[in-house]
Amino acid sequence: RKMLKLPLRLRALSSPPGSTMLASSFSSSSSSSILGLRNKNPSSLFFSSSRHFSNGALGNRVVFSSHFPRAVSLRCFASSTGFDRVQVQNPIVEMDGDEMTRIIWSMIKEKLIFPYLNLDVKYFDLGILNRDATDDNVTTESAEAALKYNVAIKCATITPDEARVKEFGLKSMWRSPNGTIRNILNGTVFREPILCRNIPRIVPGWKKPICIGRHAFGDQYRATDTVITGPGKLKMVFEGGDKPVELDVYNFKGPGVALAMYNVDESIRAFAESSMSLAFSKKWPLYLSTKNTILKKYDGRFKDIFQEVYEQNWKDKFEEHSIWYEHRLIDDMVAYAVKSEGGYVWACKNYDGDVQSDLLAQGFGSLGLMTSVLLSSDGKTLEAEAAHGTVTRHFRLHQKGQETSTNSIASIFAWTRGLEHRAKLDENER
Repeated sequence: RKMLKLPLRLRALSSPPGSTMLASSFSSSSSSSILGLRNKNPSSLFFSSSRHFSNGALGNRVVFSSHFPRAVSLRCFASSTGFDRVQVQNPIVEMDGDEMTRIIWSMIKEKLIFPYLNLDVKYFDLGILNRDATDDNVTTESAEAALKYNVAIKCATITPDEARVKEFGLKSMWRSPNGTIRNILNGTVFREPILCRNIPRIVPGWKKPICIGRHAFGDQYRATDTVITGPGKLKMVFEGGDKPVELDVYNFKGPGVALAMYNVDESIRAFAESSMSLAFSKKWPLYLSTKNTILKKYDGRFKDIFQEVYEQNWKDKFEEHSIWYEHRLIDDMVAYAVKSEGGYVWACKNYDGDVQSDLLAQGFGSLGLMTSVLLSSDGKTLEAEAAHGTVTRHFRLHQKGQETSTNSIASIFAWTRGLEHRAKLDENER
């Protein structure tokens, strides 16, 4: 706590069960800065779900309802005394989320962001109810805004399953907002641990961070799978060009399952560019892991494109700084990662990155101490978020009126990573 000079935990004051949570209130007065929930009549501060953003409501407060219009532009000027707030030239896109992280998110903004920055925020409510109300169009709009303004900062969100659809009465089992945003930005998800001297690591040999890049497109996550009900022949057909290509896959003698997946050169090339761009900015070596000995054409394509991009655009730059790019088999890379001391970027295919990023997070200490950024291939557009979920268990306690204490570090770092990128693009030294 002393080392970071930040609160390790933010305590959430409980609201009356069933009430709408205020996202934030911006005020220099300590008595009025705790979300308005210590007011003698808290219920008077909550808007109904039919009302939208109101500026200047309740004196010096700015109050938010839980149901926003799809986008709200907020010019945030905190009233402080004797402090020269930093002027941020260009806007950032804020993507609000769900449950306990949504509450923490508002407290971070109130306590750590808006009192110190004059910041233009393009707000999008990605809470599950608003996604449902907008038929998930708000997610697409937020991603398009991220492409326009180049910086987005996202709160953790719910990806609904059958139970969540029933819980919230949703019109549909909406897709993961993270998946939608990744596909629109066409970038790579990079996760990196937050190292603290006083937090022990399960893998004690990891002295330096390991930044893992996950190719966030295609493969199993856009695959078509099916259950085979009985004997028959499975074929794969590609119709294009002069003549269809037909491949025999398997002769089923009984029930089973089948899967067809794909990827595209454009996305793989963007993955290579963003991975090498990040490795070069950190001056760390880069490793790509595949299983090209088994998937000779599929994984072999990843290997070939990475090598091509490296030779054409990055080899001289890497060698100038005594760093390198190398391809390794996934099993060899996992073994190397465990015994290494860290200090490199590890580029993984989609599924490998999903699995190995959680392994790294736990090995370094906790998923709550892991940053996550989605970086476009040109390195210009960045979306920052925490690597963990919405902390449902704590939110259930909060709904019952109990006090909770939740680790806020990863959410704080989502803001700092996003603002760092904004400052870099704007050449803002402050």
